[in-house]
Amino acid sequence: MDGIIQAITVYAIPVLLAITLHEAAHGYVARMFGDSTAYMLGRVTLNPLKHIDPVGTIIVPLAIVLISKLSGGAGFLFGWAKPVPVNFANLKHPKRDMIWVAAAGPGINLLMAIGWAIMLKVLISSGIDEAFFVEMARAGVFVNIGLMALNLLPLPPLDGGRILVGLLPHQLAIALSRVEPYGFFILIFLLATNTIGFFLQPFYQFGVAIVRLFV
Repeated sequence: MDGIIQAITVYAIPVLLAITLHEAAHGYVARMFGDSTAYMLGRVTLNPLKHIDPVGTIIVPLAIVLISKLSGGAGFLFGWAKPVPVNFANLKHPKRDMIWVAAAGPGINLLMAIGWAIMLKVLISSGIDEAFFVEMARAGVFVNIGLMALNLLPLPPLDGGRILVGLLPHQLAIALSRVEPYGFFILIFLLATNTIGFFLQPFYQFGVAIVRLFV
C-alpha cells in the first residue's frame, strides 16, 4: 500500500503539468496566429484547474499507475485534459497555422521532458539522493515523452493527425480529416490489443534522442 501511495505522489505533479500545459500551449499558439477563442474562455493559463478533466486528468492516469504498480510493470501512461477550443477559420492561414497550433502540445511536452531530465542530472551530479525528487524527475521524463509520442501519432483528432492534415495536399487532407470521428475508437483498439507500442516506438525514440542531446 505504501508503494502505491508513493507512486501516486511521485507521478501527480508530472502528470498534471504534462497534460494541462499541453492544452495551454495549443491555446497560446492559436492566439499568436489569430484565434483568441481559448484566450477569451480563460484557457490560455497555467492554472491547472482550468484544464483538468476529472476522468482524463485524474481517474484514468491514477488507475493506470495503480494497475501498473500492482502488476509490477512500467505500464503506458494515458490521459487527457479538457481540449482547448480552437476555431481554425480564425487563423490567418488556417491550413498552415493548424500545423503550428497542433505541434505546440507535443512541443511543450518535449521541453518539459528536457527540463525534468536536466533536473534529474543536477540531483544526481550534486549528490542529492532524496529518492522522492529523483523518482519524480524520472517520472517527469517518462510521462512527457510518452504523451508527446502518443499525440504525434498521425491519427486525427490527435495532434499528429492535425499536423499531417496541414501538410498533405488538399484532397488527401480532406480524406484524412474524415477519419477524425473514429480516431478515438481506433486509439482504444490499439490500446486494447497492446499494439500501440509498435506505432509509438519511432516517436518515443525521437524524444529520447532529443533529451539525450541536453543531458
